[in-house]
Amino acid sequence: MIKWTHWHTEPLLIGGILLVAWLYALAIGPYRSAAHSFPKKEATYFGLAVLSFYLAVGSPLDALGENFLFSAHMVQHNILMYVTPLLMLLGLPKWLVDQVFENHNWLRILVRFLVHPVIAGLSFTLVFSFWHFPFLYEWALHNKVVHVIEHLTMLFVSVQMWWSMVGPSKKIPPLAYGAQIIFVFLLMVGQTPLFAFLTFSSDVFYPTYAYAPRVVDLSPLQDQVLGGVAMKLANMFTSLGIMSVAFYKWAQESEKS
Repeated sequence: MIKWTHWHTEPLLIGGILLVAWLYALAIGPYRSAAHSFPKKEATYFGLAVLSFYLAVGSPLDALGENFLFSAHMVQHNILMYVTPLLMLLGLPKWLVDQVFENHNWLRILVRFLVHPVIAGLSFTLVFSFWHFPFLYEWALHNKVVHVIEHLTMLFVSVQMWWSMVGPSKKIPPLAYGAQIIFVFLLMVGQTPLFAFLTFSSDVFYPTYAYAPRVVDLSPLQDQVLGGVAMKLANMFTSLGIMSVAFYKWAQESEKS
């Protein structure tokens, strides 16, 4: 039996994480402008983003989700979609992002296009849904390169989505609070078919989990239902949280005006 207690220490994974952390440290440390103080709060958020990413793809959760439990894989995806990208954007100081945009106008134009709510919403919904088609999902489980691409694309489109709420830039700001509420509501509606597809089906869609050794007292179908429920709950609580905060801040703005 494949062990699910393994922690990944592959040079590419660890090296990539350390490279990103090192470049970030340089940008907010010795290479930052003298006009800006060290961003302690943002550095903490970014450190938590890096940690959450490694826990998602490098901890035993990865082996458990890749070989045994669909529900564990869904927890992994939830971290990559709702935790890591949020912390990553909160960890980027606005002055740093806008400085990059000032020096690279083509990048500002590209990012503005990518984080447009229509593009970001479609990208998030379609990428998330397509990777759960059985043939793509199974391909990713059995091909390491495809699996890495799956996780990175999910992370990328999640950054696109989160920018509308917490975009770290004055040049490309987040949506207005009212628009945020509409945007998140439409995302909830767009993802409902996938949740229903996984939760209410009487068939197990992924052969890997149908024939995997049982490491917990759940049948393959129960595991699939649990995974669908976990996805829906994560989406629902995240969406309601965003809408609640947006509504509260919107009301505060209205009182001031």
